[in-house]
Order: sequence, then C-alpha cells, then structure tokens
Amino acid sequence: MQTMRTATMIEKRTAPRHRVLKRGTLAFGGGGIDCTVRNLSASGARVDIASPLGLPSNFMLVIEADHFIRRCRPVWNNDRQLGVAFE
Repeated sequence: MQTMRTATMIEKRTAPRHRVLKRGTLAFGGGGIDCTVRNLSASGARVDIASPLGLPSNFMLVIEADHFIRRCRPVWNNDRQLGVAFE
C-alpha cells in the first residue's frame, strides 16, 4: 500500500495578497502593455498579460480606476501570468 505525501508550500510573500479583478497597464518608456490585475498587496501583484516578451526590468503598474501607480519589477512569469514586486 502506498502512502501519499503532501507537499507543503512555503509562503515567501511579505504581505498578504487580496484577490481583485482590475484592468491595468504596465507602463514604460512612453508605451505600455494592457494587463488584468488578479491579486494585489502592499508589496506586489500578480497580473495577466498577453506575453512577457519585451518587458523591461522596471516599469509602472497603473490602475486608472483606482488612481493607483507603483514602480515595480518582474519577479516571476509563467506563460501569461507575471508576478511583480513594488519598489
């Protein structure tokens, strides 16, 4: 008989994230990429984008509806999802 092992995931975030569904823009150098913000915290966010290709090392996350602007950098990406840390 096999026993099941469960993997324990270690939380590395410094602040809890809250689920949201907001339209945003990753703005840089006079241009930008549309995104959907899926979760948000005081220290970062997860966004959905068409592609992370061509994204610079620093940019601004802008959520116009909330008058929210934060300088950030990418910390991970997975296909069409991107994790960003606020600077």
